Amino acid sequence: MNRDLTKGPVLRTMLRFSLPMILGNLLQQCYNLADTWVVGRYLGSNALAAVGSSFTLMTFLTSILLGLCMGSGAVFSIRFGQKDESALQESVRTSFLLISVLTVILNVLAFVCLDGIRIFLQVPDAVWGLMRDYLKIIFCGIAATFLYNFFASYLRAVGNSVVPLWFLAVSAVLNIGLDLWFVIGLSRGVGGAAEATVLSQYIAGVGIMIYAVLRCPELRAKEKFRLRRRCLKEIADYSVLTCVQQSVMNLGILMVQGLVNSFGAPIMAAFAAAVKIDAFAYMPVQDFGNAFSTFTAQNYGAGEKERLRKGLKDALAASVLFSLAVSAVVFIFARPLMGLFVDSAETQIIAEGVRYLRIEGAFYFGIGILFLLYGLYRAVGRPGMSVVLTVLSLGTRVVLAYALSAFPALGVVGIWWSVPIGWALADIVGILYYVFRKKKLLSIS
Repeated sequence: MNRDLTKGPVLRTMLRFSLPMILGNLLQQCYNLADTWVVGRYLGSNALAAVGSSFTLMTFLTSILLGLCMGSGAVFSIRFGQKDESALQESVRTSFLLISVLTVILNVLAFVCLDGIRIFLQVPDAVWGLMRDYLKIIFCGIAATFLYNFFASYLRAVGNSVVPLWFLAVSAVLNIGLDLWFVIGLSRGVGGAAEATVLSQYIAGVGIMIYAVLRCPELRAKEKFRLRRRCLKEIADYSVLTCVQQSVMNLGILMVQGLVNSFGAPIMAAFAAAVKIDAFAYMPVQDFGNAFSTFTAQNYGAGEKERLRKGLKDALAASVLFSLAVSAVVFIFARPLMGLFVDSAETQIIAEGVRYLRIEGAFYFGIGILFLLYGLYRAVGRPGMSVVLTVLSLGTRVVLAYALSAFPALGVVGIWWSVPIGWALADIVGILYYVFRKKKLLSIS
């Protein structure tokens, strides 16, 4: 069911729209956590380090496709808010063609560059064999990632955040079941974990594509398709810049992963487990930021200025309050959370993971505000500003991580502290830009 976000109580509308997105990604994080739990408990710390580093790499690769789909989704939302069905159809077709071509190119490059990944990420010999086996299989799921994210972005753009949840739920449950069967039952090692993930991704990707085509008449328009330069430019302006923002963000994380790997397998394993907990903890505010972006784009297209202003205030308050509550939970339960993925005998791994969570977890409100700023600037036609904020956040993180970790007194702790400092700098710049450019930003052309 499509939902018009230009009507109804502002905060309640955003929360109702964001809830299925949050639940869906919680399920997605659950099957990411299932991979980590199964591998860490049954295949050992080297396998955990291999899968953890692979997850960071795949997050970077899929962020390219996610950015393209999110950018296109902003255009779809604006057209939906304008009630311009013809322009919406043209945007969907153009976007699908563009991102399909880029997906094929990305997939080919991933396989060609497979062996070069070891050098870039500084992967130890003890881990590389397992990581290579995992990646060779997991790269086969890149096309499925595109299909799911494209059609999920379209459905959310027109106000339907429930259907993507159902397909993700089926995929998540299937992945957990296959993980247990392939890794424990069939003893297929890290390759089995990868096979479970890829099969589940295709169920979700192909399934949501079939649903969208059958249930959305605008996706079955019989008019002859013409690739118009104007439409292609608009899609590219939104999609490419959002893609750059997402990929820069995850490239920075990937560079930090390489630095973490240089500290050895125990630190790699601690980081692998802690990052999964971390992502699970702040994922709701990330999804809320994406829902806020759709809300803003629809109201921007409809010319609802006052609704835009109220939406920003309500979203900021909700995001900060939620983030502070999650920070308290992670700080208190950091050790038991690490114990879910690492055997209690691995005291060094658990201790380092706890230290990471208690440093970074105290500042989740910073990333919550940043996600709202990303969503705001993407929705009002300023995706370039999202890129600027991402470069500031991740650039600061990478520079400080390398600089601070070089001091013997800090070591790997310097990497952990670089994260909240990067968030803070980007938040300050993003808020100041809004304050000084608010009138122009909210002007509807």
